Amino acid sequence: MARATTLTLVLTSLGFFFLTYNMVTTVVRYRTMSSERSISSNLVGQSIVDPVVEKPRNAPEERKERHPFHVALTATDSPYSKWQSRIMYYWYKKMKHLPGSEMGTFTRILHSGRPDNLMDEIPTFIVDPLPKGLDRGYVVLNRPWAFVQWLEKASIEEEYILMAEPDHIFLNPLPNLSYQDYPAAFPFFYIQPKENENIIRKYFPEENGPVSNIDPIGNSPVIIRKDLLEKIAPTWVNVSVRMKNDNETDITFGWVLEMYAYAVASALHGVQHILRKDFMSQPPWDLETKKKFILHYTYGCDYNMKGELTYGKIGEWRFDKRSHTSKPPPKNISLPPPGVPESVVCLSCHI
Repeated sequence: MARATTLTLVLTSLGFFFLTYNMVTTVVRYRTMSSERSISSNLVGQSIVDPVVEKPRNAPEERKERHPFHVALTATDSPYSKWQSRIMYYWYKKMKHLPGSEMGTFTRILHSGRPDNLMDEIPTFIVDPLPKGLDRGYVVLNRPWAFVQWLEKASIEEEYILMAEPDHIFLNPLPNLSYQDYPAAFPFFYIQPKENENIIRKYFPEENGPVSNIDPIGNSPVIIRKDLLEKIAPTWVNVSVRMKNDNETDITFGWVLEMYAYAVASALHGVQHILRKDFMSQPPWDLETKKKFILHYTYGCDYNMKGELTYGKIGEWRFDKRSHTSKPPPKNISLPPPGVPESVVCLSCHI
């Protein structure tokens, strides 16, 4: 009897897991199945200009017409997400109307499923989180699911979308860096599809082409045409969930798993990106912000009073967003000591 009860509980738990997973994939599969079948057969032998090496040959140096893009960031209702979102929206408003900007309207896609106290301050669209337990504590797994819901339900007037994050600060007016079928993205040195080919092939079979078709990117920052994102987003959800549920993939990709999922989903749809290193600066590793459009403060910045980086050790001067999970950082952060990179000084002046 005890063995039978234990077996019943195990089978019930497994049944609940697969039911939950199937619910999410069923919601999005109707928008991807037909297109993915055609993509698998059409990509073989297809010749595509690789924007990793060069931009499309027929792209003009300067466009006469404007192509505004909608600025969209995904966020939660946690204090950590809120203070970053407020800073991000502040600098968006500062840059939106300056010469050279093609920034359109703004939406914070709130995937907590309920209103919060920033509704009147930041334009917000509420979507549902993934079913309880499906993200397995990996909160950014909700990002692709949030975009699927927003694209289906919201009224978006712009033809293009910038996918952004709360820890982005606009440093300069941002033009539309994409070109027609080629979205623009920032290349991340740690996204390495070729070096992880054995894992990537679980989600990008050989019939889809070489692994080099997968760009070394995440979903943010990316400027992309809305109709392309509508095709990619459901696939992005499915690939993300599959990766999270595969132990080898989960361990290998860790906190950048959802970034790999976007890169793979884009390649499955034959979409390649124009890679723009000037899209973003990431202190302390990027030393300056000159001619960069976004500052991304994802890394902690620790320095001694000689201006020397003490990464991995708490510095005499430091800024790390993770030190402020429960409340915003204090106003008027002190300037870093002389000798630190310009990018770190810029960060301290913009928070």
